[in-house]
Amino acid sequence: MSEKVYIVGVGSTALGRFTDKSVKDLTREAVTLALQDAGATMADIEAAWFSNTRQGLMENQNTIRGQCALRSMGFETIPIVNVENACCSSSTGLNQAFAQIKAGLCEVAVVVGAEKMFYPDKKDLMFQAFLGGWDVHDMERTKNVLLSLGNGLALPPEAHADTGQHSVFMDIYASLARQHMRIYGTTPRQIAAAAAKSHFHATMNPLAQYRVDMSVDQVLGDKLISWPLTRAMCAPISDGAGALVICTQSALPRFARGRAVEVLASALVSGSRRDNDDLGKHLGRVAANKAYAQAGIGPADIDVAEVHDASAFAEVLQTENLGLCAPGDGGAVAERGETRLGGRIPVNTSGGLVSKGHPIGATGAIQIHELVVQLRGEAGARQVEGARFAAAENGGGFFGVEEAATVVTVLGAA
Repeated sequence: MSEKVYIVGVGSTALGRFTDKSVKDLTREAVTLALQDAGATMADIEAAWFSNTRQGLMENQNTIRGQCALRSMGFETIPIVNVENACCSSSTGLNQAFAQIKAGLCEVAVVVGAEKMFYPDKKDLMFQAFLGGWDVHDMERTKNVLLSLGNGLALPPEAHADTGQHSVFMDIYASLARQHMRIYGTTPRQIAAAAAKSHFHATMNPLAQYRVDMSVDQVLGDKLISWPLTRAMCAPISDGAGALVICTQSALPRFARGRAVEVLASALVSGSRRDNDDLGKHLGRVAANKAYAQAGIGPADIDVAEVHDASAFAEVLQTENLGLCAPGDGGAVAERGETRLGGRIPVNTSGGLVSKGHPIGATGAIQIHELVVQLRGEAGARQVEGARFAAAENGGGFFGVEEAATVVTVLGAA
């Protein structure tokens, strides 16, 4: 029987826009924090997985980004694997490290995500970088399909306004939101409630990019990006890094085992050629079902979750995919306060991507950082009392009518 796998160390930089910090700087900071948290040294690490999605385009640093970042801080001889899988790159890194340890190929590994997205002298290129997140050889057809998903919903005049430069992915999320509104009757106010809740949570997270509480009305009144999404409902461009030290059960005595968190499941999936409106076969739900089966628990057991809210609408959808509420109820659940601290199932206690930040290649590892802190009971003012089980959903890119890849991770307090 394969050994259990534990996270014994986590580290995260603050998130923001850091013109004075490089990918190497961010990596060094996050990895050093994770090693210190575990009571480990570089000599304990037998293998590394490194994720980054922007450095190739923005800096022409291709093919060996992990080696450049990790060897520069002192790692030698160990295998270093570069993992790029859209927004779920570092959670995919965890998936691969988890499998490697389960297979008995190493006992201790580090998973790193490090991203620089803000280059003030390359603004056009910053936005062009998002276009690599779908099939560039089928771009027009894909764009037309995705942007048509919300067709059939009556739109207000402002939905046709030119709102200026922004990521095309926000137009896609807006289309997905309109589809959900058309099918289930979800309202802009419900989506705003999800965002307002996350902005509130972020006020208690010292690592968050934005720590400003916002009411639902303030969220709705913010600058329009792509109807029904306002700026306060959309993740910002962020720099940052996260790192995780993971190990086998037999290696636990070498580290701070009393604070270890078990990785119960890691399910990585891609999408399918489902019907556009058949959200029951959404890859997020497929991944969640696989992860729960691996973990031997169900959605009713989850005490806290981090989901990939690149837009606040995505939180509405992904809480449904994780089974934390019934299909179509994600908006109502947010509006009723069930996903807020003190509610039935707190979601995105970190502040989520919309407020904490979204350094793409690092986001998955930083989600896991938050959940480990929660399961240890070390989250301070944003602590979910008695949290025993946690789930993270992290998806990215687009292919067909949904994300290109999604990872669902389930963790348990040791």
